[in-house]
Amino acid sequence: MDAPNPDFAEAVRRAVLTMPAAAHLGFTFGALTPGSAELVLAVRPEHTQHDGYVAGTVLGALADFAGGSAAGTMLPLGWASMTSDYTVKLLAPAKGDTILARGRVVKAGRATSVGATDVFALDGGVETLCATALVTMRNLEIG
Repeated sequence: MDAPNPDFAEAVRRAVLTMPAAAHLGFTFGALTPGSAELVLAVRPEHTQHDGYVAGTVLGALADFAGGSAAGTMLPLGWASMTSDYTVKLLAPAKGDTILARGRVVKAGRATSVGATDVFALDGGVETLCATALVTMRNLEIG
């Protein structure tokens, strides 16, 4: 899969990491390739709820940003996207020191793109699939 913007990685990183919500939650990027994006969350106490489990709202935000970032890798230069819808299914409690979200493009379209994300909790080197999401993005020409 080829990205239409040769500087897709910088464009996606800049778009996400300058958003106050992503900065506040502390998201960082792992792998970023055409059609896929990996976001990492180093778990802090404010991300958790009962007994140290990461809150579902945090998992949802991470899934949204990862799926949207994957879709963003396929945008042409001068385009951006914003979430129009996402659905998250929580599959297992998320407990660990790191949460990893792996987003991928399902469909890259001109006006709308769809991404999917699997979210894993890493605890002692063991990955547990804790959520999955489908993310719909509205693509906009910005300049």
